Amino acid sequence: MQLLALGLNHTTAPLSLREKVAFPADQIGQAVVAARAWFGESAGDIRTGDEAAILSTCNRTELYAASDLPGGAEAVLDSTAHFLASYHKLPYAELRPYLYALPQGEAVRHAFRVASGLDSMVLGEPQILGQMKDAVRQADAAGGLGTYLHQMFQRTFSVAKEVRSTTEIGAHSVSMAAAAVRLSQRIFDSISEQHVLFIGAGEMIELCATHFAAHHPKSITIANRTLERGEALAQRFNGKSLRLAELSDQLANFDIVISCTASALPIIGLGLVERAIKARRHKPMFMVDLAVPRDIEHEVARLDDIFLYTVDDLGAVVQTGVDSRQAAVAQAEAIIDTRVQSFMHWVDHRAMVPVIQELHESSEALRLHELERARKLLARGEDIDVVLEALSRGLTAKFLHGPQQALNNAHGDERARLAALLPQLFRTRR
Repeated sequence: MQLLALGLNHTTAPLSLREKVAFPADQIGQAVVAARAWFGESAGDIRTGDEAAILSTCNRTELYAASDLPGGAEAVLDSTAHFLASYHKLPYAELRPYLYALPQGEAVRHAFRVASGLDSMVLGEPQILGQMKDAVRQADAAGGLGTYLHQMFQRTFSVAKEVRSTTEIGAHSVSMAAAAVRLSQRIFDSISEQHVLFIGAGEMIELCATHFAAHHPKSITIANRTLERGEALAQRFNGKSLRLAELSDQLANFDIVISCTASALPIIGLGLVERAIKARRHKPMFMVDLAVPRDIEHEVARLDDIFLYTVDDLGAVVQTGVDSRQAAVAQAEAIIDTRVQSFMHWVDHRAMVPVIQELHESSEALRLHELERARKLLARGEDIDVVLEALSRGLTAKFLHGPQQALNNAHGDERARLAALLPQLFRTRR
């Protein structure tokens, strides 16, 4: 069984490509089913043993898989890359240069590092662990988890917990929300004089609202597709709520706009912002788009008086404090290396299970054959000692037939290796 992790992230691909391969949250399950079906088509048969899970966030899209597709690791990696391109209707040649493809132990190490926050734009950020757990739940519900991925992810979560509880990997971390506040302070002298609009009501928006609320802006408003959820979040910050449909009339009233929804298409277009700036008489507007795919059309950044930042733009800000965490990173990497070795030992053991099962089955068939022969001899009245002698000799001969034949047919170094190995295989306790 080949384990692999294949995908792209904020270090390998630009936002313009990441948003093309992002999976909407409500499509993860069907994408997992499609990935497993793809492996089956690649093998030319219907397969039930292939496993798949998909992690899709603003910074990464990754597919984790376990497959015994003929051709080994390279065949599995190539098939997975083609699946990703085909599913998103992208040319394979356009996508492949941005993908990382990690087999076996490298895939396991990557999963451990991602869950521990070592592969995040914000080093040590905790949100990715929850996102990975959600991805695993969705994969499990879609039938994508089997023995290998289930075990890998359980160990992944255990490693992440160990890293966060025994190192200071998350200490002094500058979150995306804090970075948004810092950037806004470059535009406005005081957030306390500004009206802030948050679009969406998910975890990232909640974090951003918490950070901005600490600076006591003039007003906080939550715009969400579902008014009830928006109202619930707005109440926590003594704010107001509005429906997304009201944005066209209300956008001009806000100085700071932070957006992070799960929309597959932009919800704030160039024309809407142009009208808002005109109504504001060109008073500056600070906008942060944390969504992938983007919520705000990228052309908006070209407008005068608009300061638009994406998740990638916040990358430089969140790197502050990285040096102070390098000791914790080294400590975390050491933990991960040890846990990867332990998991791969388990994988190697699992790989021997079919061999051991086959050995037991063939041995049992030989035993039953000789036992049946002995019973027939006894039924004909043969002496019991003679029958037992024949039974023991028959079993011994059949068990030794395969090894003796292999030894006789081997030559040179192969025969020497077999000669050294066979005594170990047939060593018994007396």
